[in-house]
Amino acid sequence: MPGSWGRADYADGVTATIPTSGSAIGIALLTLGDRWTLLILQRAFVLRTRRFGDWRAQLGLSESTLAARLRDLVAAELMERVPYDDNGRTREEYLLTPRALELWRLLLAIWGWEQVSVPGAEDAPVLMHDVCGQATLPVLGCGVCDTAPVTARDTTAERGAEAEFAKISVPRLHRRAKESASAADALSYYPETMEILGDRWSTAILAAAFLGVRRFNGFKAELGIAQSILSDRLRRFVAAGVLHAPSSEGEYRLTSKGMDFFPVFAILVDWAQRWYASESGRELTIRHVQCGSPLAPVLLCSKCGEELVRTAVHFELADASANRV
Repeated sequence: MPGSWGRADYADGVTATIPTSGSAIGIALLTLGDRWTLLILQRAFVLRTRRFGDWRAQLGLSESTLAARLRDLVAAELMERVPYDDNGRTREEYLLTPRALELWRLLLAIWGWEQVSVPGAEDAPVLMHDVCGQATLPVLGCGVCDTAPVTARDTTAERGAEAEFAKISVPRLHRRAKESASAADALSYYPETMEILGDRWSTAILAAAFLGVRRFNGFKAELGIAQSILSDRLRRFVAAGVLHAPSSEGEYRLTSKGMDFFPVFAILVDWAQRWYASESGRELTIRHVQCGSPLAPVLLCSKCGEELVRTAVHFELADASANRV
């Protein structure tokens, strides 16, 4: 059944609740559909943050919230706790696992969507491609036929028998994250982004929209979501310009801004089904119409067209420091 949950017990007496079975994409949404989780991972990639105190200082969140998110990331095998020596005292830092390292494409796609679709701040970081030496934007391409760009309109979606990925109405320890009281910095995701990725329901609604769900009752049936939550998220999406206001037929359709979020969706689906695949195979196949193959999403440099590799890109922040993704 989608959304089976297990326990992860720690030496300090704290138990984390984590998804252990169910649809791959549903597990991915439960694991990543949280504002603080995404920001913790982002800092780990861009600033190479590894230690509790550094995340606490950078994000301005409470110690209890940070501790809970880090425990969940360890339980989900996205981070591992590694001891280090601190002037004779043994402490622990958190390192990204191989499963988590592949999420750099997802975070890069989110950043790329922001640059195209959300009015940016003057001090927004600049992505540099080390191969060509130019500032770049990530472009979604097909790794099978080398075509780029690939948009939602260039693909079709084929759902398998177990493609109930959006049914994630299971216990969750974290409520929808509120904005931090601390001042926003250039590296943080914009509020419009968090309307989509700030919690699991928002991301699931957008995924359902990409699969052709249009009506209120369709979303409700597809997701198993409470009516009040669905009404709130649809209202937020309309206000953010991601969905059109409902038509006279009661249909919510993606705007151009919403359609531009497709690379994030495609990469999330690909990552989820490679790391959480069930024995019965793929739940959802995104097929590239031009070559007829399942889409193998890659991110390409908008300037030179070469594939962007994690070790060959970095962000330049306003203080001119270079930070690897």
